[in-house]
Amino acid sequence: MVAFSRAIALVVLAVTGAFAAPVEHDVPALVARQSAQAAPHWVAYSDEWVSGENGPPDPSVITGFNVFILSFLMTSGAADQALEWTTLDADTRSTIKAEYVSAGIKLLVSAFGSTDAPTSDGEDPTTLANTMAAWVQEYDLDGIDIDYEDFNAFNAGTDAAVNWLVTFTQTLRAALPTGQYLITHAPVAPWFSASQYPAGSYLDVDSQAGSDIDWYNIQFYNQGTTMYTDCDGLLTTSDSTYPDTALFQINAAGVTLDKLVIGKPANSADATTGYMDPGTLATCVETAQSDGWDAGVMTWEYPDAAASWIATVRADSWPV
Repeated sequence: MVAFSRAIALVVLAVTGAFAAPVEHDVPALVARQSAQAAPHWVAYSDEWVSGENGPPDPSVITGFNVFILSFLMTSGAADQALEWTTLDADTRSTIKAEYVSAGIKLLVSAFGSTDAPTSDGEDPTTLANTMAAWVQEYDLDGIDIDYEDFNAFNAGTDAAVNWLVTFTQTLRAALPTGQYLITHAPVAPWFSASQYPAGSYLDVDSQAGSDIDWYNIQFYNQGTTMYTDCDGLLTTSDSTYPDTALFQINAAGVTLDKLVIGKPANSADATTGYMDPGTLATCVETAQSDGWDAGVMTWEYPDAAASWIATVRADSWPV
């Protein structure tokens, strides 16, 4: 996903301990996090500045979603909606968080995005994971999403990116225990192709660190004009450009089906390719449901996708 304004990044994530030690949360907050979220997951990212809003929207605006992700926490610090969250005082954040808990919506932060390249830039995965985990705890969020888009590293024909991601994920999970925090990943769908990435694909990430990942918000878009554009290409048989990367093909390669969340842009302006109108996407979701899938749908991004968008997408399968 693309950051709205990297220029406003601040709160530098220094390796020298820019953040305090993990804070001790009160019991109600911890109990709220301990209720694990079962599939389906209805996920919206938020990066764009929205006039009239200071922080996440009122839960009523995003009825039908149960995960809302603030973008981005970058190697240089918090930016955009993640930054806006830090500018709210503690009482305001606590009030918003309580409203989201009451509405059954998890509030996460997304790391990296399309303008961050942590592996190529030589970031240490262990140090960075511990620093970002401390940020999640300091600002009382329900977890972190890994929107890793270091294409130079992943496409280099080595296993460096996979190794980096595995170490980063395992370190995050050690600091953010299962059942208390969510850890999700947002890979582009082609990265699940073992034939295209024989030295290391996202299948390897899953085999080595999948037990530490709650689910995958898969980007089935921005991968060319012929990729994932209809229900067959999205669900059953992907185009030969990136073979074996349709939803059920990824599952056949060994990734648990209820962890494969279908990601699509909210409108045609939110991605270069891969857009489906909500009604067509609803048909695909219904088809996948009939074949045993229940992982849910992710979209980039709010406010282009809000309550009416997700109501249409869920109408034929899990009506709001």
